[in-house]
Amino acid sequence: MNLSAILKSEIQQFITQNIGVDISKLALQRNPFPEVDWQYILNQISAKTKAKTKLPTWFNKENIIFPSKISVEQTSSEVTAFYKSNIVSGASLIDLTGGFGVDDYYFSKKIKQVIHCEINEELSQIVSYNFKILQKENINCICGNSFDILQELNQKMDWIYIDPSRRSDSKGKVFMLKDCLPNVPELLDEYFKFADNILIKTAPILDISAGLGELNNVKNIHIVAVNNEVKELLWEIKKDFNDFVTIKTINLNKEKEDFFEFNLSQNQTDYSISLPKKYLYEPNSTILKSGGFNEVGLHFGLNKLHQHSHLYTSDDKIDFPGRIFEIKQLFEYSKQGMKAFLEKKKANITTRNFPETVENIRKKWKIKDGGQVYTFFTTDANNRKIVLLCAKI
Repeated sequence: MNLSAILKSEIQQFITQNIGVDISKLALQRNPFPEVDWQYILNQISAKTKAKTKLPTWFNKENIIFPSKISVEQTSSEVTAFYKSNIVSGASLIDLTGGFGVDDYYFSKKIKQVIHCEINEELSQIVSYNFKILQKENINCICGNSFDILQELNQKMDWIYIDPSRRSDSKGKVFMLKDCLPNVPELLDEYFKFADNILIKTAPILDISAGLGELNNVKNIHIVAVNNEVKELLWEIKKDFNDFVTIKTINLNKEKEDFFEFNLSQNQTDYSISLPKKYLYEPNSTILKSGGFNEVGLHFGLNKLHQHSHLYTSDDKIDFPGRIFEIKQLFEYSKQGMKAFLEKKKANITTRNFPETVENIRKKWKIKDGGQVYTFFTTDANNRKIVLLCAKI
């Protein structure tokens, strides 16, 4: 691939000027630079637009070359890459599934020498070039099959990092690590010959219990969300580790960073249930993903509204990893109650352990979305269907 052509100043200026422009409309125009493939230029615009908020370091640096838009969409954000970098330490790390190299950029701030493996020759060339522009001299890019590279290097690393991708023939199947490339469960013993510590990134769709069934020696599982949307699961594996697994949940946002962790050995089944009190608590998405519904209630001294509602309550307000509300009104879900309090009004609606969907409730009672009223349709300790009218704190 000829990188110099796309790096011409007039082409780079054109790309920058068209950030955010509708690509489908731009594609209908005549290529002002016939010496360079028009589709390639359009891809640079599309990918760079996607990188504006996700990868500001790359976006704001001149003469960066981007891979396909899909590669940018699939790569870690800088926010999550920074979080990952605080898990690792030591002198050396090898990334077996390098991709666009965002994680390696941040690993290189904590690790003395990072090796970026990428089987796609063009992508490897792009990443190697970008690292020079970004002045990252302690990252070595090697193109080829990562397992072969491990064998050829034949050296002990402090960490192996892997971001397995689902095989194309696994669509529609339940997400299992054995259906990904590389097949980590199958290769785990081989990987331990080259590193005692392995960090695996998976999509949030992976079921935690299923992952634990496939992987041995799991020490920590990090559930990482950005603005309450779970982005990735991180599996921290240590050779010969045979103790209980710790679940670490982290929700990264501008307002505050919510952390909560618990040990799977706790197996908390004891919890207290009560009718709604003054305050209502809704756990963030990482806790919901973790399944630590009883643990979070016990840790913060809260009562559950119902065994299956996953909403919590207290008389005194506490700091909590999720949304906090003050309960203003409560009524039993009925035609009379809805007509009196909510019919044809504006409200934010959440359902927990409730037989009707948000969409059905809106349609049935003609409730518009938005406003300052937050409503929870749920089931209380007496198995009654109730509605809580709340103010967000």
